[in-house]
Amino acid sequence: DRGKSQWVRILYSRPQLKGRAIESLVPEGKIWRMGANESTELTLYIPMKVGGTSLPAGTYTMYALPSEGEMTIIINKATHVWGAYSYNKDLDVARVSVPLLKGDDSLEAFSMIFKKSSDSAMDLHFGWGTYRGMLKFTL
Repeated sequence: DRGKSQWVRILYSRPQLKGRAIESLVPEGKIWRMGANESTELTLYIPMKVGGTSLPAGTYTMYALPSEGEMTIIINKATHVWGAYSYNKDLDVARVSVPLLKGDDSLEAFSMIFKKSSDSAMDLHFGWGTYRGMLKFTL
């Protein structure tokens, strides 16, 4: 039995606000790579469900599409992609809308962390500026 820390891995670059408004860096209605430089890479070591969609073990790219009060998290079959410039909707394997909450403190660097959850296998918490969100991964 593999430990939960070996179920999933996420690789991403951490952009900084550097005095810029989060809304200018992650504009509503535009695909975002969920980080900086290369698009965020998600590796599932075991099959998991995200938003009701079953995904086989493998490597994927994650994107986000912000809109007022929510963020649609997109899991895509493309890998080794720079930014979101070559994003192809036809390669999407899952889309999950999650509420965007407002944090009390502003995070200078974009941050993501997996945490154990009682009602799911792992929750991916993410935030930048005052944006906060969470995506559930279940078995």
